[in-house]
Amino acid sequence: MIEAELITSLQNPRVKNLVKLRDRRARNQQGIFIAEGYRAISRAMEKDVFPLEVYFCPDCFLGENEDALLGQAQANGAALFELSKHAFEKVAYRDRPEGLLAVIKQWSYTLDQIKLSEPPFLLIVESIEKPGNLGTILRSADAAGVDAVICCDSVTDLFNPNAVRSSTGVLFSMPTVSASTEDVIEWVRKNGIRTAATTPHTDQVYTDTDLKGPLAIVMGSEQFGLSERWLEACDQKVLIPMAGQADSLNVAMATLITLFEAVRQRSS
Repeated sequence: MIEAELITSLQNPRVKNLVKLRDRRARNQQGIFIAEGYRAISRAMEKDVFPLEVYFCPDCFLGENEDALLGQAQANGAALFELSKHAFEKVAYRDRPEGLLAVIKQWSYTLDQIKLSEPPFLLIVESIEKPGNLGTILRSADAAGVDAVICCDSVTDLFNPNAVRSSTGVLFSMPTVSASTEDVIEWVRKNGIRTAATTPHTDQVYTDTDLKGPLAIVMGSEQFGLSERWLEACDQKVLIPMAGQADSLNVAMATLITLFEAVRQRSS
């Protein structure tokens, strides 16, 4: 039987703290973040990432076996709190909340913890600014089967609510490392991994480039693209040709296209 404390007041300290966790500083100070919705929370627990706390509102449930999810979370140590609809709408990040929100402990990976396949296949992103793009990039990396995503000189953080939401739970299974550009360049060279950077400043079309073997695809920020340091250090520069007026694609879309060209070549 599920046992939960009922919270109805918007002035409750727990409600106030959940709102604070939208801010990066509060998340980092407390070492926790929030994951919202049935899919994200269930995928977390599938990977043995169990919430510290789960807040729920039956009036918002969509009928996706929420009771079983709550029972599993509670059996693995989560404290449960039932919120009134008014209180849940206050803490929810989504416009149409599903009635489930989990507080989860943050984690971190280092470069040396990455388990490389044979041959290695990695994605490196530099200074991604929009958390929604970061989450979508994680989904693309997962679909393409990369070993890990390496975030250089991060502007946004992995645990931003928009990144968590747009990853649809993939962040719980995709190893994601934050490191400096210099450390990453040194690490890929030490491990014999060739780097292919996307940029408009080359004539080498990505589909005409060898993307097999030990490889890291390198993508730049939405506004500025790749830094001069990465463009100098990369082994290959590749171009996604543009036939219309636009001179570039959204970074998440460009990442998806480049990753799956590599998948095509590596599977042939």
